Amino acid sequence: MMKKLPINCPSCEKPLVVSQLSCSSCETVISGNYSLPILLQLSSEDQDFIFEFILSSGSLKKMAIKIGKSYPTVRNKLDDIIERISLLQKI
Repeated sequence: MMKKLPINCPSCEKPLVVSQLSCSSCETVISGNYSLPILLQLSSEDQDFIFEFILSSGSLKKMAIKIGKSYPTVRNKLDDIIERISLLQKI
């Protein structure tokens, strides 16, 4: 099982930042405070939805059939994700 990247602090629930990156080959380490990319700040469920949306060539109709949901349900889910992304861009 692959570990999931935490996006919020388990203590205070505020967003986490990336503070260190390292190369496993040459052991170079880069440190600082960097924001997570917006898509990584979404829940894993939202990320999975976006992934399936892309694999469905951006067709909500195809996606609805593939996941067994109605078109309006899939459309509403996409609208919710768009709203969350819009809010994250303002932070």
